[in-house]
Amino acid sequence: MPSLHIELDSDAEDTIDGRQVRAASFQHVRLEYVERTISALGLAQRRRTLVVGSGRGLLAHGLAALGHEVTAIDPSPAATAIATTEAERSGIEVDHRTAPAENLGLGDQRFDIAFYADTFEITSDLERVVSEASRALAPGGLLIYDTVNRTVPAKITYLGVFQTLPMTRFMPRRRYSADRLRTPAEMSDALARQGLTNREICAFVPRSVRGLAKAVLARRHGRITDDEIPPIVDFALAPGKKSVVTYFGHAVKA
Repeated sequence: MPSLHIELDSDAEDTIDGRQVRAASFQHVRLEYVERTISALGLAQRRRTLVVGSGRGLLAHGLAALGHEVTAIDPSPAATAIATTEAERSGIEVDHRTAPAENLGLGDQRFDIAFYADTFEITSDLERVVSEASRALAPGGLLIYDTVNRTVPAKITYLGVFQTLPMTRFMPRRRYSADRLRTPAEMSDALARQGLTNREICAFVPRSVRGLAKAVLARRHGRITDDEIPPIVDFALAPGKKSVVTYFGHAVKA
Protein backbone atom coordinates (compact mmCIF):
# COMPACT_ATOMS: atom_id res chain seq x y z
CA MET A 1 0.00 0.00 0.00
CA PRO A 2 1.48 3.42 -0.95
CA SER A 3 2.26 6.00 1.75
CA LEU A 4 -0.39 8.61 2.44
CA HIS A 5 -0.08 12.24 1.46
CA ILE A 6 1.01 14.37 4.43
CA GLU A 7 -1.26 17.37 4.99
CA LEU A 8 -2.08 19.07 8.27
CA ASP A 9 -5.71 19.81 9.15
CA SER A 10 -7.21 17.61 6.47
CA ASP A 11 -9.64 14.73 6.87
CA ALA A 12 -9.33 13.52 3.27
CA GLU A 13 -9.04 9.74 2.98
CA ASP A 14 -5.72 9.80 1.11
CA THR A 15 -3.98 12.06 3.65
CA ILE A 16 -2.32 11.69 7.01
CA ASP A 17 -2.76 14.65 9.33
CA GLY A 18 0.20 14.65 11.72
CA ARG A 19 -1.51 16.90 14.25
CA GLN A 20 -4.49 14.55 14.43
CA VAL A 21 -2.18 11.54 14.80
CA ARG A 22 -0.53 13.28 17.74
CA ALA A 23 -3.88 14.36 19.21
CA ALA A 24 -5.26 10.82 19.02
CA SER A 25 -2.10 9.39 20.59
CA PHE A 26 -2.17 11.90 23.46
CA GLN A 27 -5.94 12.12 24.04
CA HIS A 28 -6.26 9.71 26.95
CA VAL A 29 -3.18 10.92 28.81
CA ARG A 30 -4.09 14.59 28.26
CA LEU A 31 -7.54 14.11 29.76
CA GLU A 32 -6.04 12.08 32.60
CA TYR A 33 -3.57 14.85 33.40
CA VAL A 34 -6.33 17.49 33.42
CA GLU A 35 -8.48 15.44 35.79
CA ARG A 36 -5.48 14.58 37.98
CA THR A 37 -4.44 18.23 38.26
CA ILE A 38 -7.96 19.50 38.99
CA SER A 39 -8.30 16.89 41.71
CA ALA A 40 -4.89 17.65 43.23
CA LEU A 41 -5.67 21.37 43.40
CA GLY A 42 -9.18 20.80 44.79
CA LEU A 43 -10.90 22.68 41.97
CA ALA A 44 -14.53 22.33 40.96
CA GLN A 45 -14.99 19.87 38.12
CA ARG A 46 -17.08 22.10 35.84
CA ARG A 47 -14.89 24.96 34.69
CA ARG A 48 -14.72 27.62 31.98
CA THR A 49 -11.96 26.09 29.90
CA LEU A 50 -9.93 27.42 26.98
CA VAL A 51 -8.12 25.06 24.60
CA VAL A 52 -5.43 26.66 22.43
CA GLY A 53 -3.98 24.64 19.58
CA SER A 54 -7.21 22.65 19.47
CA GLY A 55 -6.72 21.29 15.94
CA ARG A 56 -9.65 19.19 14.79
CA GLY A 57 -11.23 19.36 18.24
CA LEU A 58 -10.44 16.02 19.86
CA LEU A 59 -9.20 17.42 23.18
CA ALA A 60 -11.81 20.19 23.34
CA HIS A 61 -14.63 17.72 22.73
CA GLY A 62 -13.22 15.33 25.33
CA LEU A 63 -13.16 18.10 27.93
CA ALA A 64 -16.69 19.16 27.03
CA ALA A 65 -17.84 15.57 27.55
CA LEU A 66 -16.33 15.77 31.05
CA GLY A 67 -18.48 18.79 31.84
CA HIS A 68 -16.18 21.71 30.97
CA GLU A 69 -17.58 24.80 29.26
CA VAL A 70 -15.10 24.93 26.39
CA THR A 71 -13.86 27.60 24.02
CA ALA A 72 -11.41 26.16 21.49
CA ILE A 73 -9.00 28.23 19.41
CA ASP A 74 -6.73 27.16 16.57
CA PRO A 75 -4.77 29.14 13.96
CA SER A 76 -6.02 26.93 11.12
CA PRO A 77 -9.41 27.75 9.54
CA ALA A 78 -9.47 24.25 8.03
CA ALA A 79 -9.02 22.60 11.42
CA THR A 80 -11.67 24.85 12.96
CA ALA A 81 -14.14 23.92 10.22
CA ILE A 82 -13.56 20.18 10.73
CA ALA A 83 -13.87 20.56 14.51
CA THR A 84 -17.08 22.57 14.23
CA THR A 85 -18.66 20.00 11.91
CA GLU A 86 -17.69 17.14 14.24
CA ALA A 87 -19.08 18.98 17.29
CA GLU A 88 -22.39 19.54 15.51
CA ARG A 89 -22.53 15.93 14.34
CA SER A 90 -21.84 14.65 17.86
CA GLY A 91 -24.09 17.12 19.67
CA ILE A 92 -21.15 18.56 21.63
CA GLU A 93 -21.29 22.22 22.67
CA VAL A 94 -17.90 23.85 22.05
CA ASP A 95 -17.26 27.40 20.88
CA HIS A 96 -14.73 26.88 18.07
CA ARG A 97 -12.78 29.91 16.84
CA THR A 98 -9.84 30.64 14.54
CA ALA A 99 -7.00 32.83 15.85
CA PRO A 100 -3.23 32.60 16.37
CA ALA A 101 -1.92 31.83 19.84
CA GLU A 102 0.00 35.10 19.71
CA ASN A 103 -3.25 37.10 19.46
CA LEU A 104 -6.29 35.19 20.73
CA GLY A 105 -8.75 38.04 20.30
CA LEU A 106 -10.67 37.17 23.46
CA GLY A 107 -11.29 40.71 24.65
CA ASP A 108 -12.41 40.71 28.28
CA GLN A 109 -13.18 36.99 28.43
CA ARG A 110 -11.44 35.14 31.27
CA PHE A 111 -11.14 31.41 31.89
CA ASP A 112 -10.60 29.16 34.90
CA ILE A 113 -8.41 26.74 32.93
CA ALA A 114 -6.39 27.05 29.74
CA PHE A 115 -4.87 24.01 28.05
CA TYR A 116 -2.13 24.72 25.49
CA ALA A 117 -1.52 21.87 23.03
CA ASP A 118 0.66 21.86 19.89
CA THR A 119 1.66 25.44 20.63
CA PHE A 120 4.74 26.07 22.78
CA GLU A 121 6.97 23.88 20.59
CA ILE A 122 5.64 25.53 17.41
CA THR A 123 5.65 29.26 18.11
CA SER A 124 8.70 31.41 17.45
CA ASP A 125 7.39 34.01 19.95
CA LEU A 126 6.93 32.09 23.19
CA GLU A 127 6.91 35.28 25.27
CA ARG A 128 3.91 36.70 23.44
CA VAL A 129 2.04 33.39 23.53
CA VAL A 130 2.52 33.04 27.29
CA SER A 131 1.52 36.68 27.78
CA GLU A 132 -1.74 35.96 25.93
CA ALA A 133 -2.28 32.86 28.06
CA SER A 134 -1.84 34.85 31.26
CA ARG A 135 -4.23 37.55 30.02
CA ALA A 136 -6.88 34.94 29.21
CA LEU A 137 -6.81 33.41 32.70
CA ALA A 138 -8.85 34.69 35.63
CA PRO A 139 -6.95 35.40 38.87
CA GLY A 140 -6.04 32.04 40.36
CA GLY A 141 -6.58 30.43 36.95
CA LEU A 142 -4.83 27.23 35.94
CA LEU A 143 -2.63 26.84 32.85
CA ILE A 144 -2.02 23.26 31.70
CA TYR A 145 0.28 22.46 28.81
CA ASP A 146 2.19 19.71 27.08
CA THR A 147 5.28 20.32 25.02
CA VAL A 148 8.54 18.80 23.78
CA ASN A 149 11.86 18.93 25.61
CA ARG A 150 15.10 19.93 23.89
CA THR A 151 17.06 16.73 24.49
CA VAL A 152 18.92 14.47 22.08
CA PRO A 153 16.15 11.81 22.17
CA ALA A 154 13.52 14.51 21.57
CA LYS A 155 15.44 15.88 18.58
CA ILE A 156 15.86 12.40 17.12
CA THR A 157 12.14 11.70 17.57
CA TYR A 158 10.60 14.99 16.44
CA LEU A 159 13.17 16.35 14.00
CA GLY A 160 14.17 12.99 12.58
CA VAL A 161 11.56 10.25 12.90
CA PHE A 162 8.41 12.38 12.76
CA GLN A 163 9.32 14.89 10.06
CA THR A 164 12.38 13.74 8.08
CA LEU A 165 12.72 9.96 7.61
CA PRO A 166 10.59 8.94 4.59
CA MET A 167 9.35 5.67 6.11
CA THR A 168 8.09 7.20 9.35
CA ARG A 169 7.44 10.90 8.89
CA PHE A 170 3.88 12.18 9.26
CA MET A 171 4.61 15.88 9.82
CA PRO A 172 5.61 18.48 7.22
CA ARG A 173 9.31 19.21 7.19
CA ARG A 174 10.39 22.15 9.36
CA ARG A 175 7.25 22.08 11.51
CA TYR A 176 9.60 21.45 14.43
CA SER A 177 13.02 22.98 14.92
CA ALA A 178 15.56 22.59 17.72
CA ASP A 179 15.35 26.24 18.80
CA ARG A 180 11.58 25.96 19.39
CA LEU A 181 11.78 22.89 21.60
CA ARG A 182 11.47 23.98 25.24
CA THR A 183 13.26 22.70 28.33
CA PRO A 184 11.26 22.62 31.58
CA ALA A 185 13.49 25.35 33.03
CA GLU A 186 12.86 27.61 30.04
CA MET A 187 9.13 27.05 30.30
CA SER A 188 9.11 27.83 34.04
CA ASP A 189 11.06 31.05 33.45
CA ALA A 190 8.80 32.16 30.58
CA LEU A 191 5.70 31.52 32.68
CA ALA A 192 7.12 33.36 35.69
CA ARG A 193 7.79 36.47 33.61
CA GLN A 194 4.04 36.62 32.88
CA GLY A 195 2.83 36.11 36.45
CA LEU A 196 2.36 32.35 36.24
CA THR A 197 3.95 30.05 38.82
CA ASN A 198 4.84 26.63 37.45
CA ARG A 199 3.80 23.97 39.95
CA GLU A 200 4.78 20.72 38.26
CA ILE A 201 6.62 19.04 35.41
CA CYS A 202 5.31 15.56 34.64
CA ALA A 203 6.78 13.35 31.94
CA PHE A 204 4.56 11.11 29.86
CA VAL A 205 5.80 8.19 27.82
CA PRO A 206 4.59 5.35 25.61
CA ARG A 207 4.43 2.14 27.59
CA SER A 208 6.48 0.58 24.79
CA VAL A 209 8.82 2.36 22.38
CA ARG A 210 8.36 -0.63 20.10
CA GLY A 211 4.62 -0.05 20.19
CA LEU A 212 5.12 3.61 19.25
CA ALA A 213 7.33 2.65 16.30
CA LYS A 214 4.81 0.03 15.19
CA ALA A 215 1.95 2.52 15.31
CA VAL A 216 3.86 5.22 13.42
CA LEU A 217 4.82 2.82 10.62
CA ALA A 218 1.33 1.36 10.36
CA ARG A 219 -0.37 4.77 10.26
CA ARG A 220 2.19 6.22 7.85
CA HIS A 221 1.38 3.52 5.33
CA GLY A 222 -2.37 3.48 5.85
CA ARG A 223 -2.66 0.12 7.58
CA ILE A 224 -4.49 1.58 10.59
CA THR A 225 -6.65 4.65 11.25
CA ASP A 226 -6.10 7.44 13.75
CA ASP A 227 -8.64 5.83 16.08
CA GLU A 228 -6.60 2.62 16.22
CA ILE A 229 -3.41 4.35 17.39
CA PRO A 230 -4.08 4.92 21.14
CA PRO A 231 -4.17 1.31 22.36
CA ILE A 232 -1.00 0.51 20.41
CA VAL A 233 0.95 3.51 21.70
CA ASP A 234 -0.68 3.64 25.16
CA PHE A 235 0.87 6.81 26.59
CA ALA A 236 1.02 6.99 30.39
CA LEU A 237 1.91 9.62 32.96
CA ALA A 238 5.37 9.21 34.49
CA PRO A 239 5.44 11.56 37.50
CA GLY A 240 8.82 11.76 39.19
CA LYS A 241 10.69 10.60 36.09
CA LYS A 242 12.95 12.86 34.07
CA SER A 243 11.31 14.34 30.99
CA VAL A 244 13.20 12.81 28.07
CA VAL A 245 10.92 13.72 25.15
CA THR A 246 7.46 15.04 26.08
CA TYR A 247 6.11 16.46 29.30
CA PHE A 248 3.10 18.08 30.92
CA GLY A 249 3.22 21.07 33.19
CA HIS A 250 0.79 23.26 35.03
CA ALA A 251 1.04 26.77 36.41
CA VAL A 252 -1.21 29.02 38.47
CA LYS A 253 -1.84 32.72 37.86
CA ALA A 254 -1.24 34.90 40.91
